[in-house]
Amino acid sequence: MSALDNAISLRNVTKLYRDTAAVKDLSLDVKPGEIVGIIGHNGAGKSTTLKMILGLITPSHGTVHVLGRDMAQEPVDVKQRIGYLPEESSLYDNMNVVEYLTFFSKLYNLSRPLAGERIDALLNSLQLNAGEKLTIELSKGMRRKVAIARTLLHDPELLILDEPNSGLDPLTSFFVINYLQELRRQGKTILVSAHNLFHIELICDRVVILKSGELVVCDRMDAIRQQLGSRGYEVHFRADESLDYPDEQGNYVFRSDSIGDIATMLETISQNGWSLVNLAIRESALEDIYVRLMTDPPVDPGNGRG
Repeated sequence: MSALDNAISLRNVTKLYRDTAAVKDLSLDVKPGEIVGIIGHNGAGKSTTLKMILGLITPSHGTVHVLGRDMAQEPVDVKQRIGYLPEESSLYDNMNVVEYLTFFSKLYNLSRPLAGERIDALLNSLQLNAGEKLTIELSKGMRRKVAIARTLLHDPELLILDEPNSGLDPLTSFFVINYLQELRRQGKTILVSAHNLFHIELICDRVVILKSGELVVCDRMDAIRQQLGSRGYEVHFRADESLDYPDEQGNYVFRSDSIGDIATMLETISQNGWSLVNLAIRESALEDIYVRLMTDPPVDPGNGRG
């Protein structure tokens, strides 16, 4: 697949602010129809990268192609095919939800029948049963859903989402996560930035980690675990005699990264006539790997082209 066949293709992109590089020599591809998560500490270059992809700022060096077009040469055409959800998304408080979405449908030059059809479909799929309410009367979760509906109103090919679950309660947050997975099934390409690493791990085909403006990792989660994670084991068992610190179910847990230690423990359980409850494998979560990467020297990130 060539760079122009990708939904997003960055080549050797650097963004300088005076003498400071917010992004350094970044090359990255996002394929059509995948969800890619981009994470990093504050100041890692996430927002700068998203803004260059969106054409809101221009790179100091390098090229940005989006949906097969050079963002520096054809920004207007490309932007019409992108849906962008910023982290902070203000609504017009004096409009109800339908009025608000209708207003934006006119900005997107949608015909009235098509706009009505899409608004109804989005209100239904997002479970927004508040079409006549003023946006100021809505909960934060409902307001976020309205912002998502606005982002999808013109049926964009590419979605760039900055903290889509910011400040949401767990139930609404998981609704949004499931909705993003449904959008991928519909063929949308999604680049999402988030601080909730569990959500990134849950839904993303690949994960990009930035550190101080540089690409540290870009790969599938299973490959990241294999390269950077660790594997451990847990033996859960019951004992007739009293041992230290059982869990809430009254089970005892033995943990080790050594399969030899586990084999020895299983033999001990058998010899003592204790009951084996469960044998589990523990793999590193993205959060564990991320914390280590932020404190250890950078690893070879690969080429970012998956």
